[in-house]
Amino acid sequence: MEFVEQFIVPKFNYWIYVVLMMIGMHAMIAKNNFFKKLIGMAIFQTAIILFYVSIGVKEGANIPILDHHMMPGEVHANDPVIAAKFTNPLPHVLMLTAIVVSVATLGLALAISQKIYREYGTLEEDDILSQIKLEPND
Repeated sequence: MEFVEQFIVPKFNYWIYVVLMMIGMHAMIAKNNFFKKLIGMAIFQTAIILFYVSIGVKEGANIPILDHHMMPGEVHANDPVIAAKFTNPLPHVLMLTAIVVSVATLGLALAISQKIYREYGTLEEDDILSQIKLEPND
């Protein structure tokens, strides 16, 4: 019970992300249908994005924007900046870029899957490979 309280509960969100990553990885490796592989890829990418956003969170920290009209007791523009009071925006910015890349990747993969389905009439990997082997060489 001490192990659970010490290692599992405080980082529960990270364990959820690891489980999501493994679900996505399993779908990409074990499934024979291209569409199911794409769903696994989307789950995997989402888990990684959530993982990195969680890394960037800091308890009790402010956003790294200095304002001249802040409430009393907060950091003012003329005060020395203490980095420990601010969150690091880099993980969040990088994950915005990762979201754009994952949407583009998914869109391209769906377009390619549509072309494959039109050509072979299926998205099953085994059926496509057997059709490719039956085609005569030019």
